Amino acid sequence: MSDPAGPAPAAAGKPSDDPAGPAPTAAGKTGDDPAGPARTTADDKSGARRAYLLAIVACLAGAGIAAYGATRTWSVEITPRPEMSDLRTVRAGVDVAPWVMGLALVGLAGAGALLATHGWLRRALGGLITLAGVGVAISAIAGRAGLDTGEAGAGGTVWPIACVLGGVIVALGGVTAARLGHTWPRMSARYDRKPAVASREDAGLNKPVDSRAAWDSLDRGDDPTV
Repeated sequence: MSDPAGPAPAAAGKPSDDPAGPAPTAAGKTGDDPAGPARTTADDKSGARRAYLLAIVACLAGAGIAAYGATRTWSVEITPRPEMSDLRTVRAGVDVAPWVMGLALVGLAGAGALLATHGWLRRALGGLITLAGVGVAISAIAGRAGLDTGEAGAGGTVWPIACVLGGVIVALGGVTAARLGHTWPRMSARYDRKPAVASREDAGLNKPVDSRAAWDSLDRGDDPTV
């Protein structure tokens, strides 16, 4: 016989179906940020520009340091002469290691060429700059090895080291260009060669005039050639 009091209540602790839907997610959990990809792209471009500027500055600064060090005095030799004043022979870096100045100028020119190139050509140029920087350092070391600085004092050691340091800086700038040069911005399009202006024939301004239309214009008193 059925119970007039109705069905028994649900057991304690057993959740019933909630018509309001599932419980909200945990606090602090957010969905995908639509601005995320755009922010990542902007960060990548900013990093590329930063590396671009650092590479150019490294090439300019390193080449300048090496070139300046090559013009300084590396050796001063005093040769005594009887009954005459001593013979003083001064040798600068360009005399001891002539390749230092030449390769430093290559690095200096390469810094300017990085601005005018793009893509794989810029990466190849970075490899050339790297070789120039390594060449500066090796030339300075080879020129200083076994050199009798004589009366040059500290300059006989400081300036060769400056040339080596400058060569290393140039090489670092070249390595950066060789690795990342294809991702750097190129020169503004306003410096690119503009195409020639289309001729009047291409623009369709000298199309042949229909003879019937010309006679009709003359009948109206109009000039068909205008």
